[in-house]
Amino acid sequence: MELRKAKGTEFKKYSVLPGFGLTLGYTMLYLSILVLLPLSMIIFYSSKMGWSAFWSTVMDPRVMASYKLSFGASLAAGLINMVFGVLLAWVMVRYSFPGKKIIDALVDLPFALPTAVAGIALTTVYAPNGWIGSLLGFKVAFTPIGVVIALTFIGLPFVVRMVQPVLQSLEKEVEDASASLGASRFQTFRKVIFPELLPAALAGFTLAFARSLGEYGSVVFISGNMPMKTEITPLLIMTKLEQYDYAGATAIAAVMLVASFLLLLIINLIQWWTNRKFMSQ
Repeated sequence: MELRKAKGTEFKKYSVLPGFGLTLGYTMLYLSILVLLPLSMIIFYSSKMGWSAFWSTVMDPRVMASYKLSFGASLAAGLINMVFGVLLAWVMVRYSFPGKKIIDALVDLPFALPTAVAGIALTTVYAPNGWIGSLLGFKVAFTPIGVVIALTFIGLPFVVRMVQPVLQSLEKEVEDASASLGASRFQTFRKVIFPELLPAALAGFTLAFARSLGEYGSVVFISGNMPMKTEITPLLIMTKLEQYDYAGATAIAAVMLVASFLLLLIINLIQWWTNRKFMSQ
């Protein structure tokens, strides 16, 4: 008992931060001002419309088409980044080659580059008369494919930066030990490497997916903004705001908020289940 009191006294004496109650209070106040209060206003203004007006707004065919493109393109971009982000992180960690530091810096470029600049650059390259677009046998810019490319561009760093630390902490000797026990390369990857990488890859996918859902600047140029075809939901919200239809904009935003929260909850549950499954093996 005396030892516990001594440890508690020592913790209070050398603790850098204030007590739990004070820090928790500041944390909740900070989150409430920056996150909870603005999000609650979306629900508040949407509730003023009435159920029939709200339903007709969010179920409009043009709005439904924008949902399909935004969520579908974000999911596709997240999955692409999950695969190629892991591959890029593997190359960056496991191999040494000329220009490695330059490539490592380029991975973070989508973080620093203004999204409007990225959108203009991608549109210029993938337009029918662009450097890459002119070489392709199909149209990329001003189609849903262009939207996926833009969302893949802005989401790539999330997966790479989540997987890199895991690969750096994974010792090469573990793979050598697996090979010395007679395991093939595929068995080593499936039994040794994959369980370690999967949680980080899922976390990177979640971040990339969430970032893509709200993306506007890099998509608005390359998409072409054609209603029912290449119009994303954030652009539709901006259009309604420019038309002073604040109720309609908040209604669509509320649907995006609830749907995004549910999808992220499902992804986190899958990640939790995956961690629990592999840890029990």
